[in-house]
Amino acid sequence: MVEENKVKTLALLGATGSIGTQALEVVRQQPGRFRVAVLSAQRQWELLAQQAREFRPAVVVIGDDSFYQPLKAALAQQPETQVLAGAAALAEVVTRSEIDIVLTALVGYAGLLPTVAAIRAGKDIALANKETLVVAGELITGLVKQHNVRLLPVDSEHSAIFQCLVGEEQNPIEKIILTASGGPFRGRSAQQMEAVTKAQALKHPNWDMGAKITIDSASLMNKGLEVIEAKWLFGLTNEQIDVVVHPQSIVHSLVQFQDGSLKAQLGLPDMKLPIQYALGYPQRLANTFPRFSFLDYPTLTFEAPDRAAFPNLELAFGAMRRGGNAPCVLNAANEVAVAAFLREQVGFRQMSDLVAGCLARVSYLAEPLLADLVATDAETRRVAEALL
Repeated sequence: MVEENKVKTLALLGATGSIGTQALEVVRQQPGRFRVAVLSAQRQWELLAQQAREFRPAVVVIGDDSFYQPLKAALAQQPETQVLAGAAALAEVVTRSEIDIVLTALVGYAGLLPTVAAIRAGKDIALANKETLVVAGELITGLVKQHNVRLLPVDSEHSAIFQCLVGEEQNPIEKIILTASGGPFRGRSAQQMEAVTKAQALKHPNWDMGAKITIDSASLMNKGLEVIEAKWLFGLTNEQIDVVVHPQSIVHSLVQFQDGSLKAQLGLPDMKLPIQYALGYPQRLANTFPRFSFLDYPTLTFEAPDRAAFPNLELAFGAMRRGGNAPCVLNAANEVAVAAFLREQVGFRQMSDLVAGCLARVSYLAEPLLADLVATDAETRRVAEALL
């Protein structure tokens, strides 16, 4: 763990994505508090090179090694920055001694192995990659305890729960309530969802996110993954997690305690605040981010999610209840389904059918090890591609 007033040295995995670029905005806002030691991207080597020239990290990693040479050439005049490529390099750099905290902002299953490596090396984790806990929640939480590191949530909903629990360590949780915006198709029937197009699904009403997370949000799979993540982050039973649709995205989530009291965290839908809270924890750092005013939002509304129109939410709850490698299957099938939808190879509702088909077909393991989860991910992708 890091001393509170020490300059924190940061490894940022997924620097060119939505979370990564906003995290660098937070670093700019807090001069002298953070030093960027590692930046990584999967394919966007030009933006990665631009970031490296600004932040002068010790190392940059490009996930797709076909972009290694152009990245290396772009940083030829910056010899203090080492250029590496590939998944093995990513898992190695997060273990380096100078790193205090690893912000995992990779999309999907790709975040699992570097996060495991960082925890085993004793690094605090700021987790924006919910799939890590979806796929391997029991394993990850066990490693966090074993290596005595902090697992700090970056998702706005989980950050909200985390903030509500500060100072409440002696008070048992009755339940948590995760809020969902409802996405761009709130109120549509299951039949109307059949005609949804890629362009429509990529327009989120409140949040600015990458394509994969935006589609997950539109289908409510994002909320389903967050339900599973919350179980492991906060040590909850399946019955202690509820979801409510809150279209304004101002109440980011709530905790209900055993006396019936509710605590909520509110704010504008801006990911920089939960990113900063995780990086600065336990301090709340001053900033110039826009402030919320009730006068701008005189009405806040809440409603139940429509599980018939959005079957992904029920698929996720079902995978959580089954446990074992079922959430790993759910995640891998969904990643294939979303990629196929973005290629316009399947329809919006067919994504749920593909996930359900994989859950029915892939071998079930009640107590998977890490190697079993890697194999399950691969098997699920094979099954999903065959179903396509």
